[in-house]
Amino acid sequence: MKPLLLLVNGSKGRMGQTIIACAKGDPAVSVAAEIDAGDDFASALALCDAVIDFSHHAITGQIARDCAASRKILVVGTTGHSGQEIDAIRDAAKIIPIVFAPNFSVGVNTLFWLTRKAAEILGPDFDLEVVEMHHRLKKDAPSGTAKRLAEILAEARGLTYAEDARHGREGMVGERTPSEIGVHAVRGGDVVGDHTVIFAGQGERLELAHKASSRETFAQGAIRAVKWAAGQPPGLYDMQSVLGLR
Repeated sequence: MKPLLLLVNGSKGRMGQTIIACAKGDPAVSVAAEIDAGDDFASALALCDAVIDFSHHAITGQIARDCAASRKILVVGTTGHSGQEIDAIRDAAKIIPIVFAPNFSVGVNTLFWLTRKAAEILGPDFDLEVVEMHHRLKKDAPSGTAKRLAEILAEARGLTYAEDARHGREGMVGERTPSEIGVHAVRGGDVVGDHTVIFAGQGERLELAHKASSRETFAQGAIRAVKWAAGQPPGLYDMQSVLGLR
């Protein structure tokens, strides 16, 4: 079978380099083009069947439009998107299959599923907190994964992320409200990514945690996603779809 030809956008970054390395060990895919800031995206796009983008959220909208115009599969691994950028992804997904996920790790996506189930089982008597830690070079906070975890908790409780997430606490903030979801970002060293969801009740506490020790888990997930998307109709998907957890 002919391998799926990939364009890796953001090829000079940590994730881009890891994806390229992992793709070399997978006979189902082949990296046809590696590009980064300043390179000719349009020419590279013509060489591929699919794009894996781990560059920067500010250019995601244009990448999505270009992929839609060329009928290329798109996997988006960037985070921190504005509402306008997300709208561009949704519009492109009417034409092509797009996998858009804050985290491509199989373990993290299992954490997403477990978090929803735990929130549903434990009910409103447990206080909800999300703590994440990443390396000192990470630019956005909270991480896309932490935000998604908080969104899942909000959905399970009938709340909204925009209104009920509390990003850190300082000073005389008063007692914790029943509806707030604490979200806390820690930065330091070379931590690939740690995420913990805390359900704190009276007399007991449940914690669900995932710790990544290598970027390979994310790269392998992104490659798995692009192979899965190759057999799908146009639409906006995530790793829960890829793993059959929907």
